[in-house]
Amino acid sequence: MLIGALLVVGVILILAAVFSISDNLIQIEAQKEGIDTINNNLGLVPSMSDLFGKKAPSFVDPKSFHALKKGHDIKISGSVGSNVLHTGVTRFAVKPGDFRGNAPIPKMTVVEGDIVKAGDELFFDKANPNIKYVSPVSGEVIEVRRGAKRSISHVVILADKEQEYRSYDLPSLENVERTDLVTFLQESGVWAHINQRPYDIVADTETIPQNIFISTFNSAPLATDLNLIAEGNGAHFQKGLDVLGQLTSGKVYLGMDGRGNKKPSSTYMDATGVQKEWFSGKHPAGNVGVQIHHSAPIRGLNSVWTLKPESVITIGKLFNEGVYSTERIVSIVGGQIAEPKNVKTSMGASISELIGNNTKPDGKTRLIDGDVLSGTQAGEDDFLSLTSNQITAIKEGDNYELFGWLLAFTPRPSVSRTFPNFLLKNHEFEANTNTHGEERAFVVTGQYEKVTPMDIYPQHLMKAIMTGEIEKMEALGINELSEEDVALAEFTCTSKQPLQSILRDGLDMMRDQA
Repeated sequence: MLIGALLVVGVILILAAVFSISDNLIQIEAQKEGIDTINNNLGLVPSMSDLFGKKAPSFVDPKSFHALKKGHDIKISGSVGSNVLHTGVTRFAVKPGDFRGNAPIPKMTVVEGDIVKAGDELFFDKANPNIKYVSPVSGEVIEVRRGAKRSISHVVILADKEQEYRSYDLPSLENVERTDLVTFLQESGVWAHINQRPYDIVADTETIPQNIFISTFNSAPLATDLNLIAEGNGAHFQKGLDVLGQLTSGKVYLGMDGRGNKKPSSTYMDATGVQKEWFSGKHPAGNVGVQIHHSAPIRGLNSVWTLKPESVITIGKLFNEGVYSTERIVSIVGGQIAEPKNVKTSMGASISELIGNNTKPDGKTRLIDGDVLSGTQAGEDDFLSLTSNQITAIKEGDNYELFGWLLAFTPRPSVSRTFPNFLLKNHEFEANTNTHGEERAFVVTGQYEKVTPMDIYPQHLMKAIMTGEIEKMEALGINELSEEDVALAEFTCTSKQPLQSILRDGLDMMRDQA
């Protein structure tokens, strides 16, 4: 009897070992082929999450549905509805620093006092003079603002009440050569809206991307609803997709919102000539880097391009109407905003004019160009960045909390179960800038992996960057990442490490070695 039981146990252990080894081999081969190993059950038996996990909404193709299991939603006060207001902003700016990969001091083609039309050239990078950086509006150049080491930080334009647009000799998409199309996009100014990964810089004009990716939703805290900008722009968005389709040897991917039961805008739903991939889960499900990782990862020496939906519309409107239009829907949100709202404006709008007197008087306010995780601090007279469609206002965390990390007298956003946040699923916290601690020993905690829905080891990558190990950095997945992809990990970091800054140092290091 005992011998029989031992034999049964032995057979079970042997079968378990065979299944385990087989599953591991399948995973390894899938990774080599670029198949999503996190959300697709590629093993010999289905997992519990595959049997009982979140199912795709009825309007989603289940074959292209990715139910991300890692991440975290930070719920803070100051959210906004779906109404859109018009605002009379008078000043706009283009910031050379927004265009990564360029020299800090570009060659200016205008001076203060010049009159420009929307689409007229303002400056170019001396290393690549063919790419033009143009004005988002027509008006007078009233200031060329300089920053550290005489770098140019802003080119400020006082907008005309009635906008004038530069005229273009538009190519026909039916018979245009790719090289001629690239040349036109550079000359017209829309090329500057295209980013390239690796490195997350302005796209290389000599490179043909493996694929092109557009995320149609944003999952960051208090993020703008990208369905708002899509409404009424279906024809322009489709035309932009058609243009992009002629620039890649692969596919144009649309990252679609599958988090709820509400369909995305018909502009996205009805798009043709693209590969739609659906994503559900917590932030950072809306990050284009996460969507690249699960749709068609970057392999070897390949590169991909990324764009915002607004930029696709800008390209489409250029070809449909012959005008350079950078219309934006900007969400003004956060706990320090008296009346959160969405406003329609253009790229580079004045932040102070957008906000006006709409901040609360209680306490000092921090203005952020973007969201609280990956945005940048905005000055008193700053302007929206190239890709920004959100202004967040929260309290400055300049007050000292006695034993604040130990005795939580005030509820706060946190992923730690030390605080009872998991019991308050719909509670919106009042955020501030207090880090509740200072930089400390960089120890292995496993925190980053819990909130990063990618098959990488962020903490090992960060240490490889800090020690300058190029081969390890590449092997650990740096080529797919941009700062926003590690912003949530930075929020959770017990060691208080500036992960976004570290990653940018690593990306610049990799580009220098290329």
